[in-house]
This record gives sequence, C-alpha cells and structure tokens, in this order.
Amino acid sequence: MTTSTQTMKPVLEVTGLDIRLPKGGDRELAVKGAALQLLPGQTLCVVGESGSGKSMIANAIMGLLPRPHVEPVAGSILFDGQDLLKLDENQLRTLRGRRIGMVFQEPMTALNPVMRIGDQIAEVFDAHVNLSAAEKRSRIIAALTDVGLPEPEVLIDSYPFRLSGGQRQRVIIACALAMEPAVLICDEPTTALDVTTQAQILKLIRELQQRKGTAVLFITHDFGVVSEIADQVVVMQTGIAVEAGAAKDVLTNPQHPYTRKLIAAIPQGTMREPEGASQEPFVLQVQDLHKTYVTGGSLFKPGRRVHACNGLNFELRRGQTLGIVGESGSGKSTVGRCIVGLNPFDSGRIMFKGKVLAASGAEFRAQSRGKIQMVFQDPYASLNPRHRVGAAIAQGPIAQGVSKAEAMARAIELLQLVGLGPEAADRFPHQFSGGQRQRIGIARALAMQPELLVADEPVSALDVSVQAQVLKLFAEVREKFQLAMVFITHDLRVAGEMCDHIAVMQRGTIVEYGETAKVLANPQHAYTRTLIEAVPRIAQQPGAAEAIPLETSV
Repeated sequence: MTTSTQTMKPVLEVTGLDIRLPKGGDRELAVKGAALQLLPGQTLCVVGESGSGKSMIANAIMGLLPRPHVEPVAGSILFDGQDLLKLDENQLRTLRGRRIGMVFQEPMTALNPVMRIGDQIAEVFDAHVNLSAAEKRSRIIAALTDVGLPEPEVLIDSYPFRLSGGQRQRVIIACALAMEPAVLICDEPTTALDVTTQAQILKLIRELQQRKGTAVLFITHDFGVVSEIADQVVVMQTGIAVEAGAAKDVLTNPQHPYTRKLIAAIPQGTMREPEGASQEPFVLQVQDLHKTYVTGGSLFKPGRRVHACNGLNFELRRGQTLGIVGESGSGKSTVGRCIVGLNPFDSGRIMFKGKVLAASGAEFRAQSRGKIQMVFQDPYASLNPRHRVGAAIAQGPIAQGVSKAEAMARAIELLQLVGLGPEAADRFPHQFSGGQRQRIGIARALAMQPELLVADEPVSALDVSVQAQVLKLFAEVREKFQLAMVFITHDLRVAGEMCDHIAVMQRGTIVEYGETAKVLANPQHAYTRTLIEAVPRIAQQPGAAEAIPLETSV
C-alpha cells in the first residue's frame, strides 16, 4: 500500500463479533470477540487451522451463516458505515457480488455442474446491471482473460467438469471479480492448487489491488501464502484471535506459541538424505506409457486429443519413494490411476515385481491381488458415508477371503497404528476431521498388506500442521513395512521431504527425472525452475519459529 494507513477509513470493520454454535458442539461459540479492520487496498490474512472460526467470520460478513442454527449473537460488522448484521436478505443480496465478492475453497461445489461457464459468469452481471448480449459476452471473455485462462472464447461454452481444479478456481475468481467489488473475501482459495497456479492467483489479487484499490480479506492456514500477500495478519485458535499485527512482524517475530507452531509446521523443503545405490528389487517399472483422452467432441466435430501420459518411463525399488510433481493438468494423477488399474492405458507396459500387468479390470485385480493400493486426495469422497470406519477398512481383506473376525481385528490394529483408537472403528466418516479421515484412508490401504502404495495429493487440502503429521505418518509406514511408494504432489517442499527420486511432469511428459537432492539443488529444466521459484517462502529471523510439537488432534 502506498497511501498512509493512518488517515484512511476502514472499508470493513468487525467489532466484538460472537457467533454461536448449536447445542452439542465442541464449544459454545465458534467465534468469540473477533475484531478486525480492513483498509482500501489492504490485504488482511486471517490464519488458523480447521475449526478456528476463520471461515465463520467470512460467512457472517456475507450473510451466509445457516441461521438460526449458527448465528451472530453479539458485535457488529460495518461496511461503508452500514452494520451488515442488521440488513435483511434483500439488502445483503444487492451487496453480494457488486460491492463484496467471495471466492470459495472448493470450486466444484461453488459452480453449477450443468451450466456452461459463460452462463455462470453472466448470472453475476444479470443480477446487478443491464448489458446487451454483445457487451455481456465481451465482459465475460475479459473476466476469463484477466484470471489467466486460455482460449476464453472456447471456455465460455464448456462445463465445469471439463476443467482442472486450478482452472475451475480461476473461473470462481472471475465471477467474484466481475463487478470489481470494493471488498474481496477469499476463503482458502489456493489450498489445493499447484504452486504455480497459486503464485499466479496471488499475483492477480495484488494487481487488482493496485488497479482498483480493492480490499482483500484472505483466509488461509498457510503462512507461506501469508508471506506472499498479507499486509496485516490475525491468527485465530478455537474462535479467539490470539495474535494480530503487521505481517512482517508476525512472520519474523511471532509472540504466541500457537503462531510459532503454525509457522514451524510449514514444509521447509528439507531434502531426504540419499541412501546410495539401492540393491532392493524393483517393485514398479513403467515403460513407454501412453494415455490419451478425447474431450469436447460431437457428431460433427472431432474431439480434442489430450496426451495425459506421453511415453513415460520410470522405476521404483522396494522401500523407495518416487515423487511425481507437476501442475494441474500435467498428467500426474492419470499416471497414478493407471498404476493402480483405475484408468486403462493405451500402450506401454506397467510391471509389478517383474510381471507385466493388464491395463485394468478383472485381469489387473487378479494379477495385483490387492498388493497395489491408493490413498486419494479427498478422503471423505473415497469413504462410503454409510459404512462404519472399521467395516470400510475390513472390506478389502474380506473380499480377498480373510475371515470377518480377522479382518476386523486387523482394522482395529491399523487404526491404532495410524494414531486413532479402536473406538474409531464404530464411527462414521463424517464424525472425523479431514486429517483423521486421511489417516483412515491410509489404514484402509494398508489393510491389504500392499507392497506398492500410490498417494495422490494426500495432504494438499489439509492444514499445514495436520499436513506435517500425516507426512510423518507416511514416512513411518514406509519404513515399518518397507513399502515402495509413488507420491503425487504439486508441492516441491513436500516432495523434497518425502521422496528419494523426483519425476517432474509437464503436459503428459517427464521433463526432468533424478535423485531428489540433485533435481532440487540443480534443476536442469526451465519448468522445474519455475516450480521451485513459485514455492512460497518465509524470510525468518534466526530462532523466530523454532520447532514446537503440535498438540492438535488430527
């Protein structure tokens, strides 16, 4: 910000805000006594773990709390002199989108899956201004161009499911910025995005502020993001602001133990020590793997061919971890799904313990016999909400002929191994936090006693403190069972800590491959250097954020 903050009037001011939870919650108030000021052109980051109350504040500002179950019971939220808590729904509706925009964490749930992208952005204009069809189309294309989406003229006729996660989030940002609001609320908008997309979106938000003087309330759990974008910071723990101040002061000299814990939990990219030439046998060998998708075709128009895997070659020995790193749309998740038999591949070979596997289906399952398992990015989506956790873990072994009693005993043993008690076996997935559900996903994969584990972005949507604990669990499991592991991620900091070797993918091709230490210390390809440069970093004073054990239950 270039204008002195001493003489500027806040565009948004929250004072003494209390938000009540329903009876039976883990505490009476989701937010207690929250106070913050947001100036024009300023970015205020509200930081905290899941359950800290940070998103509750955003939803209260937007009037999106599920009243009367969750509602403000004290305090005020002033926007341009109006108390938003005293406005009715019609008054709030005139402000949403036009004066206050919001970007949500999960773009697929924020977008209508049966509406074209252009129509969804058009709804924003239709709600607030009268435009001709030509002018509306021009502004939609401009909005998509502003957020860095390619071929916007084609994209406006596409549906959300045809876009990658990063592209869908850009569409949501285009919707939020369409009316150039005075305040933009971003609720974890970059949590699950790759680092280059994250860097571009953060840059976009900064550029918007410079052009329009927009104020940004940015909610995140990642202090790496805070270091890139914040002017001011409020740190929240279980509904209470425990620290607030200028970003540079909080980052370099945090005063509260909880703030120091969050900063210490950020992956530092410390490289796993190479163990020299391994003599262990090969568990996985991938040779000239090809997989092509055809998208957007019709009766009279051929579809576009996308080479998700274009002649890939790599190998993995027992006890080793290979990191497959790349942006959204690079093909890295397709590789993982091909390895576990979920996606049939077009040509090439996948060899497991020296034997060639079928592309997918019953023959693949017969050959692998459950010894290749996968941990998915979204543990909640991969768990049946109607099945108790113990039954979900035991299901695989039972299908392979293990008795129900033995399978359930194994499930309880694995729940204890991943840090959950035996009582977890009788609970349902919705009764666990995100980190706990990911631990359940790991336990379920281990129930089949696999020799190869494929982890597809398993920590990308988790809080950094939870992420640190889940990564530690992966490392312990690998050492205990001497698993070969394919670890798919967009975060080079995570890859550096977890992996012996790294394969960097761009548009279906491996552009760089080698030992982790060599690739990260001396990248040879320009794309690898771009990924490394895009990683958020915190410039700390010595001793500012010494490692403190995290006590949060995940």
